[in-house]
Amino acid sequence: MGILDTVGEIAGAVAAVEATEKVDPDAGLLTKGIAAVAGFKGAGALESLVEKKEDESSEQASDTDNAAPQA
Repeated sequence: MGILDTVGEIAGAVAAVEATEKVDPDAGLLTKGIAAVAGFKGAGALESLVEKKEDESSEQASDTDNAAPQA
């Protein structure tokens, strides 16, 4: 967590606003604001999901490394 998470969330917001402008060039300020908030929250949720998956895979790897060999 930290500055990289914030940068990722801001990038998500910018990407969402750009996508909104591509879909609707006449989009109003409210529409762009909603897109920015959705992109910000979506990027944060995506980063959390990736971190969760990385933690699960590292736990599984350590479980298989620490497993007693079967004879």
